[in-house]
Amino acid sequence: MLLLTGALRATVPRFARAFAVFSVTVTLSIPPGRCVLQRRLPLSNLSADYWPHLHPVNMFNSCDAKKFYHSKALTSPYPGSHVERSRVPEDKVSWLIEWEDYNPVEYTARSVLAGPSWADPQINDKSFSPKFNERDGEVERKSLNGLYVVENGRPRNPVGRTGLAGRGLLGRWGPNHAADPIVTRWKRDGSGNKIAHPVTGKNILQFVAIKRRDCGEWAIPGGMVDPGEKISATLKREFGEEALNSLQKSPDEKAELEKQLHKLFSQEHFVVYRGYVDDPRNTDNAWMETEAVNYHDETGETMDSLPLEAGDDAGVVKWVDISEDLKLYASHNYFIKLVTDKREAHWSEDPSHACYE
Repeated sequence: MLLLTGALRATVPRFARAFAVFSVTVTLSIPPGRCVLQRRLPLSNLSADYWPHLHPVNMFNSCDAKKFYHSKALTSPYPGSHVERSRVPEDKVSWLIEWEDYNPVEYTARSVLAGPSWADPQINDKSFSPKFNERDGEVERKSLNGLYVVENGRPRNPVGRTGLAGRGLLGRWGPNHAADPIVTRWKRDGSGNKIAHPVTGKNILQFVAIKRRDCGEWAIPGGMVDPGEKISATLKREFGEEALNSLQKSPDEKAELEKQLHKLFSQEHFVVYRGYVDDPRNTDNAWMETEAVNYHDETGETMDSLPLEAGDDAGVVKWVDISEDLKLYASHNYFIKLVTDKREAHWSEDPSHACYE
């Protein structure tokens, strides 16, 4: 049985108006040659094929979005295990494609089943009555991309099949919300002048990168949003913990660090991306979503007073020059590319590489 919980609690007139707007948007956004005017798509069957056109602040553009959108979420073995996903052909990822023989592997990590504070109980736990598609006490179960389907009591990955059921390493059924602060500055020479790339002539941007302890990949500092926590607080907290080792500072050091962080995070910034993330931890029933925000230190003076020091989940932290040669965790390459576009900074020596690959 398919349900869109939360939405059906609304009054009928409100739901009808919302559905009408939703249907028109989908119809007008379909590329030429894909006629859907003969029938309206049921709201509960919408998937990644249509999401790109409905949510402007996201990773979708004209650059083969579908390939980028669900790639790492199909990789095996599943992180931190020897579990192999059931193979999902590219043409069977979408839930819109019927696949009666689909039989995903069921897997939830022991660390999740142990019942830590950041994890939900199992769906069949009689004491567990989650309110999907809405705020559930201190836990945010709404998706940044809109309503998602709940099938047989389990949320369904809105992008499509992953070959793995359960939660894997993720604590929450449905969306698991994170925040990624992208702190940048211009690369400068010994005299303080900005350094331009010799081929493109564009100034080179740098960002604070960490090397993750869990997988060894380079990434943007960031982490999960705590229950009841504002995104702005998560962004500042995670940067302090992973890039400045704030958890190990003395009370006096923490107070001074907080002042500097407040100055940095009060500077001009913009939301790079909000929504679903193509992440290797994603499953059919649990997935990552994030809000990535760029905080730019134009003069570099603020960050000069904040010496980088790896902490928490970070093994190493350093300033990294931005270019298309970066190999980063999950969808972080794409977020960085969006920042270079906004800042008109160097990305590629080849002008034809306008799209992330």
